Amino acid sequence: MKKLATLVCLLAIGSAAFLSCQSSDDATTNRQVPNSVAAKLQDLGFNIYKQAPIRFEEGYLVEGDIYLTNEDIAVMKRGVHIPQQEQYSTNNLVKATTPRNISVYVPSTFSAAYIAAVDEAISRYNAEHLNLTFSRVDASFPRPTIVLRRLSSGDENIGILGSAGFPTSYGSPYGTIKLSGILQSVYGLDVNGIATIIAHEMGHCIGFRHTDYFDRSISCGGDAYDEGDGGVGANHIPGTPEGANLSDLSWMLSCTDGGDRPFNTDDKTALNYLY
Repeated sequence: MKKLATLVCLLAIGSAAFLSCQSSDDATTNRQVPNSVAAKLQDLGFNIYKQAPIRFEEGYLVEGDIYLTNEDIAVMKRGVHIPQQEQYSTNNLVKATTPRNISVYVPSTFSAAYIAAVDEAISRYNAEHLNLTFSRVDASFPRPTIVLRRLSSGDENIGILGSAGFPTSYGSPYGTIKLSGILQSVYGLDVNGIATIIAHEMGHCIGFRHTDYFDRSISCGGDAYDEGDGGVGANHIPGTPEGANLSDLSWMLSCTDGGDRPFNTDDKTALNYLY
């Protein structure tokens, strides 16, 4: 497998906790966010220095794989500091007091390996027998809940692996996962590696924060830094242990080496507590 230099600097989610590393100073400069937006993100509690937010699609990419628009940022409120413990959720979760199925559509622009990876990610969630289940649907399905879309070549070329957002205030999952189309051809990921990234982004869609959001150096290396609450919440999930470590290989760690990370015991505890 080709060494994932940008991946290590990346996942993310987040994209299976992914960092979006820029490949050149020019690319970084062209994607700088307005000072007013950076100030708002900082005020909300995001750390904008260790990994600067960048312009992305119709909004901004924050923490490497979280997609926020100006509208999202406008309604966020600064949260409170949470102790450093293992698993975290956002304030908004998917409404699933009764069993609820989330349909996932994969366009034909993705290869067979991606379709197999989506099926694998779905099977991992469904094996937990949650109130949330997932199913992959075809183009004839009228309104899929989550749609996979390919990142632009420009986004792929600066090392972004994927992106997603968080659930809405009225209890619906985030509806779009943007995914790099070169995970196999350039980075050499196999189906399980791609499935881990997709499952990570699905985790964001249903309300999971990065396992090591309070210290991304745990999975990303480098200096320790806290992503911050970011106005979306970083609520400890009861039953998960204090701290986080790389050896546990949580599917929601901030950075990845491109390997396979099925749910570990604490991941399963967190999933079953929320859903």
